[in-house]
Amino acid sequence: MAGNVILSARMQAVADMVTAGNRVCDVGCDHGYVSIYLVQKGIAPSALAMDVNEGPLLRAKEHVTDAGLMEYITLRLSDGLTAYKQGEADALICAGMGGRLMQRILSQCPSKTAAFRELILQPQSEAALFRKFLRNAGYSIVWEDMILEEEQFYPIIKAVLSKEERHSDDQEIEDRFGPILIQRKHPILAAFLKREWENHLKIRERLQQAGEAERTMVRLRELEEEMGYIKRAAKLIGAEDGMEG
Repeated sequence: MAGNVILSARMQAVADMVTAGNRVCDVGCDHGYVSIYLVQKGIAPSALAMDVNEGPLLRAKEHVTDAGLMEYITLRLSDGLTAYKQGEADALICAGMGGRLMQRILSQCPSKTAAFRELILQPQSEAALFRKFLRNAGYSIVWEDMILEEEQFYPIIKAVLSKEERHSDDQEIEDRFGPILIQRKHPILAAFLKREWENHLKIRERLQQAGEAERTMVRLRELEEEMGYIKRAAKLIGAEDGMEG
């Protein structure tokens, strides 16, 4: 690797959420590019890049060494936050893994998680479940972004521990699709909702043709409920055109 790191659109969105001046801990660092970028750009004074697998860490070490940043970036083998010492960083980055796994990582060391000033999170799946977990654990989502990259949609969440209890009349919708994304009327969210609607229409058509078995009818009812949530979210951001049926 020569010169400055160029991140993918997804990882650039993750890096952009880090508050300047915060020391960073990147759990699941993969090749270490985000840590390198943040230090190179002067956003983070230091970084701790951790991964559960030795292979990615070895590649990250090569990249950090090549960038001349071994003095500023520490590499550590760790299952989640188990090898992290509380107080070593201000911002936690956890990106590129499933929502349930991220929930486990944040839950396994709650005192360590709570000590971070901010959490930058990018769940690859089960975003609704993960947002509910954050809310129930006392975290507030203060910013969100969504990236479309190689036909995949990626939500990115910035959360902070908050004593303020917040409840919305559209809580289920916000958990599913993101309170800030809805508030921003995010154009990528609009594209995501459109694709979800079209996919659900296709599934509904197949189910309707499959007969009236009990399991099929249960799934149809679930699908109709999901479509209702999609349509409601689309209406909130002014993107419900074409969602008939």
